[in-house]
Amino acid sequence: MRKNRGIIFKGIMYGVVFFLIAPLIVIVIWSFTKNWPWPNIFPDELGFRGWKYFFSPTSKSVNTLLYSILLSGTVTLVTLIITIPASKALALYEFKGKKTVEILILAPLIVSPVAIAMGVHQLFIKLRLANTFIGVVLVHLIPCIPYGVRILKNVFEITGERMEMQARVLGATYFQAFRYITLPIIAPGIVSAGSLIFTVSFSQYFLTFLIGGGRVITYPMIMIPFVQSGDRMLASVYSTIFILSSLVCLKLMDRVVSKYYKSENHFFVF
Repeated sequence: MRKNRGIIFKGIMYGVVFFLIAPLIVIVIWSFTKNWPWPNIFPDELGFRGWKYFFSPTSKSVNTLLYSILLSGTVTLVTLIITIPASKALALYEFKGKKTVEILILAPLIVSPVAIAMGVHQLFIKLRLANTFIGVVLVHLIPCIPYGVRILKNVFEITGERMEMQARVLGATYFQAFRYITLPIIAPGIVSAGSLIFTVSFSQYFLTFLIGGGRVITYPMIMIPFVQSGDRMLASVYSTIFILSSLVCLKLMDRVVSKYYKSENHFFVF
């Protein structure tokens, strides 16, 4: 009986993995396809037009991709700096207006981003932050902070602050207790939150387009027009690069944090 259940479970898992990977395989095939008429199972003609265009200096696609990674990396770092203390306060401390603060933090996930962006755009024009890198970074914080707080708040609720308090009792300063005790414990949560924050920032189109004003060009801004144009080869090439670059950046983030804490010989490792 248990053997049959194991076989059924494996079959379900393999099926789920197949349905997740199959669309990605189709996109990769389309990135090399010139002509693939229905109902043919395999493409009639293959080519490298899309890849040649992507890597050509005139398209500036590689530079835009690197610029987007830099921008999203900056957003991720700033968001984590803000959300770690905020999440700790919301998870472990009681203060007046706590529920109101939580609602305000999560409000960007409920309110339409169009309504938020229009008001922010007018404010940024007055502050001379529109059409600037800093302005785009700040506007990306709006959808990213709620995700970071939501994840890290749960992490702090699980871990608590007992070990940090023990370190303080033994003579450690607040910074030392946070650096050597709390930070290693919440490291997996930081990786999870950072991965989601990076993905949300990296995929932003409307907020970047409005606040950037056409001067701050990110990867989604050059990818989406190809997706809407009907050129499946170019759309598939840019989509494939988008997926691969996101996976590579997230894997590097995980490896760097993991290697750092292992090299420091902390008691908590991945």
